[in-house]
Amino acid sequence: METESFTKTHQATTVTPRTITLSINGQQHALTILPYVSLLDALREYLDLTGTKKGCDHGQCGACTVICDGKRIISCLTLAVMKEGAKITTIEGINHPIQQAFIDHDAFQCGYCTPGQICSAIGLLEEGKVKSREEVKDSMSGNLCRCGANQQIIDAIMQVKGGDNE
Repeated sequence: METESFTKTHQATTVTPRTITLSINGQQHALTILPYVSLLDALREYLDLTGTKKGCDHGQCGACTVICDGKRIISCLTLAVMKEGAKITTIEGINHPIQQAFIDHDAFQCGYCTPGQICSAIGLLEEGKVKSREEVKDSMSGNLCRCGANQQIIDAIMQVKGGDNE
């Protein structure tokens, strides 16, 4: 009986695709997508920008971090339609000293988390709020590295920030 009453009161509705324009890495992209498509899936599946990684798909690992209007965001929890008109930067659109610092400090091992780590590091540096190594560590805690390169990642950020590495 519960199923019958649920079906009667919750009729199936049709979801209509919507055309949006996203500004990604300085280029405009018109996409026709369903309103529930995440920004992560729009980047990877519609635009073939596969540098942004799908880790947990629950906003817990940071592998999908991108920069949106100068701030770091988790793209797996963000609907693409919410970002129409925003300036989005993915790892493919980055040319920043942090990339060389990651190389200098061997701040990656398997490399899976690296795009999200770099985007998050750039956001952290541009926010300009962290002063110490401990604050950098805390601010980067939303980006997980399963290989254990966390110390090297912090070293790389501190190099670009201009702080000490101790």
